[in-house]
Amino acid sequence: MCRLCSPATPRALCPGNVPIFCAPPDSNSGAAAAQAATTRITAAPLPELSGEKGTRLLIKGGVVMSVDDAVGNHARGDVLVEGSKIVDVAANIDAADAHVIDATGKIVMPGFIDTHHHQFETGLRSSLADAIVVNDGKPENAKNYYETMLLNFSQHYRPRDVYINELYGGLAQLDAGVTTVMDVSQIHHSAEHSDAAIEGLRDAGRRGVFGYFEGWWDGKEHPGGARRIRKEHFSSDDSLLTMVMGGEIYIEGYEEMWQIGRELDLQIALHVVTTFGMTPIFDELAKKGVFGPDNIFIHMTGMTDDAWKAAADAGAHVSLSVPIEMHMRHGEPPIQKALDLGMSVSLSSDVECTMSADFFTQMRSMLTLQRMRANERALSGDEDFPALMRTSDAIRHATIEGARGLRLDRKTGSLTPGKDADIILLDAEAINVAPLNNAPGAVVTLMDRTNVDTVMVAGKIRKWQGQLLGHDMDKLRRELEESRDYIFEKAGVEQDLFA
Repeated sequence: MCRLCSPATPRALCPGNVPIFCAPPDSNSGAAAAQAATTRITAAPLPELSGEKGTRLLIKGGVVMSVDDAVGNHARGDVLVEGSKIVDVAANIDAADAHVIDATGKIVMPGFIDTHHHQFETGLRSSLADAIVVNDGKPENAKNYYETMLLNFSQHYRPRDVYINELYGGLAQLDAGVTTVMDVSQIHHSAEHSDAAIEGLRDAGRRGVFGYFEGWWDGKEHPGGARRIRKEHFSSDDSLLTMVMGGEIYIEGYEEMWQIGRELDLQIALHVVTTFGMTPIFDELAKKGVFGPDNIFIHMTGMTDDAWKAAADAGAHVSLSVPIEMHMRHGEPPIQKALDLGMSVSLSSDVECTMSADFFTQMRSMLTLQRMRANERALSGDEDFPALMRTSDAIRHATIEGARGLRLDRKTGSLTPGKDADIILLDAEAINVAPLNNAPGAVVTLMDRTNVDTVMVAGKIRKWQGQLLGHDMDKLRRELEESRDYIFEKAGVEQDLFA
């Protein structure tokens, strides 16, 4: 045994990131000594050099959910990572030169993928907890998302506000196991605002898709600024950050947005919501045949069957924000419609000013709403009621389907050898889960963000044994609070904790 360990220390783990092999308690035997010699850890200490070229990590003895049918699952298995890549997934891997991460009692799976999150609103969390999306003329709904957030609060953001909101929001989701996001920031008032958003995404250290949506000032930056941003920040599609073009059809001149997006070989994402009067516009676009596999349709509430068929035939992707859609009067989330048409469907958190951005909430909401509707049809005597969604299906929508929707499935979304190591370890021995009886069931129906133990993005450990790494979160929280206070003051909105 090494001088820092006790007999209770897990094998191959030393406190204080000391790269010394910890032998088992019976190491005085010749057999144990031989075993130690063959499994000695020679890699750099964790977590500092994780993700670096040549650093090999062996995630050992976890419950492995690969979300890849060809790879399979393991009740007790290993994942080998070298540098940024997954090298192997198997029941048992012998890698004598790897630094071992003991995953006993942990579920090992791909990180969650959020395909639509307005991160610039992080500092205004819960400020619109009771709001609907647009004003319906009733006094109690005068404080609504469109007027309060987009037409007031967002007008007052400085680039520094954009940066701290983007960074803090990204770190908060990383802490909750969301390793990839499409950030729909709708705050591109100027080139400086756009650059601040990109910097915040980059500094968070997770995989991000920069959604270049509209700003609300003089309109000179968007959409033409996409050409500069693509050239300066996203000239390669192989980096940790990539880009999507926003193309809202309720904004005059959306045709130019779509044209620029396709000129730059970017996907085109847009909100499709019946409460914004989009149904006839979307119908007209469907008839024109302009949809394509490069489209990401967010919400898709209230659209006609013909428009749905056109979207499905075009191979478009659907991003659903189930809790928000139910809560803010977007319309009922069209889960079954998208599934019946065989469309690729992902999950997204939308706005933290109204609802949590953790993905356990997103998965549970999708699962329970779909099953509620199917169960109601079964109880009413409908013999053709839909198949009940399973917890493993919800996990697929939260991982690999999101990767497909963002054109990232060659890189992430599953534990597949050759893909980037975007991996999370979830504590299955915690009080809210133990004893573990069903792995996907535990993740979807029992867990919350407190179960996220370790998070890795492209092989780099960003959260380690419950602690987010690399940032002074107290300092960042104070900066976020300062930004919030400034925005409230400029917007002329009183801060009232009980409003």
